[in-house]
Amino acid sequence: MAKSLPDSSKSSYVPDGEKQSRRIGPTSGWRLIDFGEVWEYRSLFYFLVRRDVKTRYAQSVLGIGWAVAQPVFMMIVFSVIFGQLVDVDSDGLPYVIFSYTALVPWTYFSGATGASTTSLITNRNMISKVYFPRLIVPFTAVFAKLVDFFIALILVGVLMAWYGIFPSVWAILLPAYFLVMVATVAGLGMWLTALAIQFRDVSYGIPLAIQLLMYLSPVVYPVAIVPDRFRPIYALNPMSGVIDGFRSGLLGATTPQMDLLIIGGIVATVLFISGAFYFRRTERKFADVG
Repeated sequence: MAKSLPDSSKSSYVPDGEKQSRRIGPTSGWRLIDFGEVWEYRSLFYFLVRRDVKTRYAQSVLGIGWAVAQPVFMMIVFSVIFGQLVDVDSDGLPYVIFSYTALVPWTYFSGATGASTTSLITNRNMISKVYFPRLIVPFTAVFAKLVDFFIALILVGVLMAWYGIFPSVWAILLPAYFLVMVATVAGLGMWLTALAIQFRDVSYGIPLAIQLLMYLSPVVYPVAIVPDRFRPIYALNPMSGVIDGFRSGLLGATTPQMDLLIIGGIVATVLFISGAFYFRRTERKFADVG
């Protein structure tokens, strides 16, 4: 007969005569991600991602149109304010496509980070009643939001065709920028959701922090206007390199800034590894404080 504790995170098979019982109990200390265990629960992961996507568009008139609604409306506002009134430099490109190409990865980053931060709180009933790898919860938000990302990316292709813009040779680096983007969101998600379930102030402060971070990323302006003396600090924001990389690869007006990609990639890797360690160390407490 199986016995389980709701805040468990490690399992082993213990013989009991001719029968075997699976005892699940809490562990402590710093531990690596058990990818084998996560893979065993891939069906649950798929179900949760599918549930999140379907729930988001259920009983909605626009349906998947909401995936492009936010970046499109922000593009319109930015084009009027920064493109017309302020006349911000846009690397010689129409400000509409200049801003929208940046808003696609940024909207994914902001949406997925916010959703993964509150993921353990919104699923607290589930994590207190049944055992499964807790990492599945924040990863669900990270991957579910990719559906919106790819839908919104289609409109970039439409705008490129409208303005007669073709991808540059630097488009070969887009998979690298994509990985940096996802690793950044996943790393932040693991850190923030583990903190938010213990300190609810985190979930309240994240929307403000993301809004401020947008203006520290090249969403409404090009990277070229950042003074050289600030570049090493500016590059610590992985989304700076991601946004610059998407513009360079898809629009081809400038060459990608490799320092942003390298430093941003290192930061994203550190965020992911440290976030995984911290998440695994604190997950035994989730059921108690959730």
